[in-house]
Amino acid sequence: MDDSSSSPIRTEDETDGDAKVTLDEVDRGVLYALQRDARNVTIREIAAEVEVSASTVRNRIEKLEESGVIQSYAPQIDYERAGFPLKIQFVCTADPDTRSTVAVDVLDVEGVIEVNEMVTSERNLHIQAVATATRDLTRIAEELTGYGVRVHSSEIITNHYSKPWGHFAFDTDR
Repeated sequence: MDDSSSSPIRTEDETDGDAKVTLDEVDRGVLYALQRDARNVTIREIAAEVEVSASTVRNRIEKLEESGVIQSYAPQIDYERAGFPLKIQFVCTADPDTRSTVAVDVLDVEGVIEVNEMVTSERNLHIQAVATATRDLTRIAEELTGYGVRVHSSEIITNHYSKPWGHFAFDTDR
């Protein structure tokens, strides 16, 4: 494997003007390792896994951060253990013309922890919130309607599962 620490190639996406980053095998391997457990994996361990030097990994991570591919390193919180036994998914509709603004604004509602904006015109916001009691659910739903959001449903989330996207796995059989 080439031990070069060159930066990912940036190209312009002609459809929306956003810069795209072309990732090579090393970049994908670094991303895969960080997705698995960014807090506990060392640069040396990633380097061994993707078969390059530690300095190359360090340089690649820095360039992936600078290019916006890596946006943050956030902890996964067990809200139930932290005293918030209810995690709720609200499926909502906001006016398509103001949806993006509303999506950001509803983050100010106490208990709202995440908002996903959808392309569709109906059910175009999925809002996750945490709460300690059912009265909190009512309050959150009422506050959401104050932002012009129509709540279609609210579901209590019992478990959440995720894994690193396999596309980023380092191919040792090359």
